[in-house]
Amino acid sequence: MCLSIPGKLIEITAELDEIFRVGKVSFDGIIKEVSLTMVPEARVGQYVMVHVGAAISMIDEDEAKKTFDLLKQLGELHDLDNTEDIK
Repeated sequence: MCLSIPGKLIEITAELDEIFRVGKVSFDGIIKEVSLTMVPEARVGQYVMVHVGAAISMIDEDEAKKTFDLLKQLGELHDLDNTEDIK
């Protein structure tokens, strides 16, 4: 099953232009670097849905928190724990 996980964009770390950007996204305190190419409208402080290291869509804060809590309850966040965190 393909799964995307909501997270909060906390920093833009690289920006070739307004399309090709990379940023740090927080998943309940676990920080990952993700591609922002598919969401050029994303700004720091907003929430994005991330799949395989790429933000694929925007999501509002309330929906992001509900979705993340549900994924946590279902035990579907194991991939976050199995990869190296960025600090």
